[in-house]
Amino acid sequence: MSEALPPWRPLLRGARQREGRSPQARWLQLATVGTDGTPRVRTLVFRGWGGPAELDLLTDGRSSKSAELQAEPRVELCWLLPKARSQFRLRGRRLSLAGDRLDQARQQHWQQLHPGARSLWGWPEPGAPFAAEAVFPAELPDGSPMPTCFELVRIAIEQVELLELTGHPHRRRRWRADRNWTEEQLNP
Repeated sequence: MSEALPPWRPLLRGARQREGRSPQARWLQLATVGTDGTPRVRTLVFRGWGGPAELDLLTDGRSSKSAELQAEPRVELCWLLPKARSQFRLRGRRLSLAGDRLDQARQQHWQQLHPGARSLWGWPEPGAPFAAEAVFPAELPDGSPMPTCFELVRIAIEQVELLELTGHPHRRRRWRADRNWTEEQLNP
């Protein structure tokens, strides 16, 4: 990475490490605004960093969240790490990647998925009515072509709040990109 890491990144890494092999180390909640203006929250899997303050998620381009992010790119993520007793709230916006940069990042993520995880993009359209005759493959083997519905969601983080649920009182801090990630102490 060419830029320095923001000061909250090592704190998040440490909290995730305390989770060990628990899936919760990778699960976070994404809040978006529905196309009807109502809130939506769903759990996604953290897929890595696209930059010092750019977080990568994957979705199916046929899903409602894809349309929601097209209409309103601002999001908030909540990452609760219970063993670390830490809650990270990350605000930002979806980045629009294009051309070679997008193609390379998508291809890299596609190749890193194991066949079982990759299979989700071989399933019928998410949220469509269930059809008993539909095919839901358990795996898409290595070398399977990347479907057009395989979508990378890269979030540019603009603000992070950390609530540490240890000690009395709890500790709450905030960092903002527009303030060069300077730490602010907040009431919990």
